[in-house]
Amino acid sequence: MSDSSPLPPVRLHTEAELARDALSTPLLSRAARLARWAGPDTRVDAGGGLVDEQLPAAVEALGLTGDDAAADASEAWRVAVDAGLVEVVDEDEGTVTAGADLALLTGGSPQDVLAVWLSAVETVLADASVPDLDGLVDEEGEVDLSALDWDPAGEAEFLDGVLGNLYLLTAGEATPGAPVPLPALAASVIVPSDMGEPTNDVLEQVSDAMMRLDDQFRMLEPMGFVAYQPVDEALMADADEEPAAPVDDTDVSRYGMVRLTPLGLYGMRARLMEAGYEAPAVGDLADKGADALLDGTAGFPPGAAQAETEQWLQRRESLAAARELLAAARGSDAGAPLRRLRCQQALSLVGASAEPALREVLDDAELGGLARVWLTEHGATDVPAPSEAMVYWLTIDTVAAQLSAEGNSEELRALVEGLARQHGGFFDAVWRVDHPATADVLEAMGRLHPDKKVAKEARKAAFKARSQQGG
Repeated sequence: MSDSSPLPPVRLHTEAELARDALSTPLLSRAARLARWAGPDTRVDAGGGLVDEQLPAAVEALGLTGDDAAADASEAWRVAVDAGLVEVVDEDEGTVTAGADLALLTGGSPQDVLAVWLSAVETVLADASVPDLDGLVDEEGEVDLSALDWDPAGEAEFLDGVLGNLYLLTAGEATPGAPVPLPALAASVIVPSDMGEPTNDVLEQVSDAMMRLDDQFRMLEPMGFVAYQPVDEALMADADEEPAAPVDDTDVSRYGMVRLTPLGLYGMRARLMEAGYEAPAVGDLADKGADALLDGTAGFPPGAAQAETEQWLQRRESLAAARELLAAARGSDAGAPLRRLRCQQALSLVGASAEPALREVLDDAELGGLARVWLTEHGATDVPAPSEAMVYWLTIDTVAAQLSAEGNSEELRALVEGLARQHGGFFDAVWRVDHPATADVLEAMGRLHPDKKVAKEARKAAFKARSQQGG
């Protein structure tokens, strides 16, 4: 990902909902319970971890059972320390006390709770980037890092890249929340974008990455960051072993499925913004002016643009909102056509009480066309017919907006074909339109139209328009 362009907008739950989710996550709730359990007799080692003698009592306090109980309790304690729920009082004595942030979980604002959760997430992400050290302990009980091919910075960068791609997939979905197959996610950071058929070496790298991610997502799930369906253990069994039950080799979910939770989406956005990315969220523009709304939603997908606009309109009286939108839609700069398109889309959500604002701009050269469209669609009578010049100007403006919004899309290609077919002598007339985008639109029409003869007419008209504009 590049931090030079904004990411797709995301739809977040309210901070109150997210805070409730954070408090109910297994790992943070365990960390809070241990912070309240700790007392004057609790002892920690030089790194702030619970000494071995304390672990059984911590396990009992959490009600944990099973082979991983001690490890889970140790992890929860580490989160409690790093998130400020526990504070080491005396490093030499190894004594602790309740941290200042513990009270925030019950008496703080939703933002306070989420800040504590984000601190806990950083601890888990750091732990997830550490490889399994089993088997690397030498005879003296020390970890032999020389036997481990581990690049800490590279491993953290890899996990950040994976989570960033998962965020893009989540933010770009029309219905966010669909799980992503683990092989596709691993391939997104391993396989070069310009590679056709992956080589065996690349496929092996993808397979290795999947196994790493399987371990990492298992660690992130108790933090409420992801919802994860692990890799089917039958896939990792020896080839000579008979499967316990029939398996479907075409079932991609057996290879792991993952999605960001609403809480994880919030957390990733916070991390991306801290790293310098522009990561908009629906609702960011609700308190800003119409100019910010029209410019800000210019690059939004249609669903997100409508959701943002609906929130903006909910805070304003219809007639005043319509007047503000129309005023912000004026202009001759390169972004103006798309602003007018977004304005037209916003006005389609406004009720009939906005009619006076549209009638006020009927004679406006830039807004008169869209005003006539709105009034006609809302059943208004005595709407004056547009002049031919206004029709052509609105046509150029509309195509220019579609070019900015969608590029050379199939929808735009169909629009171009329809315009050339419906209007006899279209190119003889349209090159004279006094619109800054006339030449660019005609060049695009020449590029998009499948009929070579029509395309040539469009290019000739573009040349005339550019000559007329002195370009």
